[in-house]
Amino acid sequence: MDAFYASLEQRENPDYKNRPVIVGADPKSGKGRGVVAGCSYEARRLGIHSAMPISRAYRLCPDGVYLRPRFELYVKVSDDIMAILTEFSKRFAQVSIDEAYLDLSDKCTNFQEATTLGKRIKETIREREQLTCSIGLAPNKSVAKIASDYQKPDGLTVVPPDKIRSFLAPLPVRKIIGVGPKSEQALAAHGIKTIGDLAARPRSDLVEMFGKYGLHLWEQANGIDESEVHPWEGAKSISSETTFLEDTRDYGEIEKALDELIDDVHARAQEHEYQFRTVGIKVRLEGFITFTRAKSHHDYTSNKELIRQYSRELLNEFRSDRRKVRLIGVRISSLRRLDSSQVRLAAWSSTVG
Repeated sequence: MDAFYASLEQRENPDYKNRPVIVGADPKSGKGRGVVAGCSYEARRLGIHSAMPISRAYRLCPDGVYLRPRFELYVKVSDDIMAILTEFSKRFAQVSIDEAYLDLSDKCTNFQEATTLGKRIKETIREREQLTCSIGLAPNKSVAKIASDYQKPDGLTVVPPDKIRSFLAPLPVRKIIGVGPKSEQALAAHGIKTIGDLAARPRSDLVEMFGKYGLHLWEQANGIDESEVHPWEGAKSISSETTFLEDTRDYGEIEKALDELIDDVHARAQEHEYQFRTVGIKVRLEGFITFTRAKSHHDYTSNKELIRQYSRELLNEFRSDRRKVRLIGVRISSLRRLDSSQVRLAAWSSTVG
């Protein structure tokens, strides 16, 4: 989806159309904290981007529309959009609130047919949700993902097999999934700045430089990806966090915020019928010093009280720290989806209990 949170806010309030919309905290209150959760393309043209400190965004755009996130709305519309996608292919995998893969190989015999279907998907989402999306069509997932970002917003980029190398070659290495700033710097130190530079290096050289990761880079740069689209493959964790208006050492306030985050995370897990094994917390202290801690259960569970118990135990480590807390977050991971028989059993157990 294109600038999903901000586009939804613009859809809900026509006065926000064509204006820079920044979803996050409200810096105009004088107590704006946290980071940008999402922003419109009007805001992006001013240099604002996701994860930017909200204070910096305000300096760049003091006249922008600053809104607090409405995750209940975002999740509902996301679910509606994902339901639309499954009408076009059951070979579907949601990878985040606003991204998904579709395997169209059993629906289309060539890229011309796939392009027609891609246009229909875009039209259907626009008609039903009044939102735009960008689609990448390619022989495999990694190239399709890169292509989906190529012509945002409202793009449709088609990369048939014989065009993969010429499409990838001029793009910066950062476009490869998993290549972040540190990997980009390490590659640049070896004179590798584009995907074409990477593809031209012998595979053995990259393995020698980066180990197993080097093989992954070589395959991605050469458009090689044999992974299949598996339903619900993308949900590796569910998390939620909040930034306090003022740094605090009031653990009553911190635990109250933690309980609200636990309610949110557990509700989302229940909605999508997930169990978990691992509970983690994120604590950011004053000075932007961030810690993460995690604890795993011996088996999969959907017990909210276990999330609360483990979160409190992990939080206890920080009670003796004299520094104030700026942000608290909770996360469940090692997820698995209940199959239909487990869902029925869970419903029956709940009823008889």
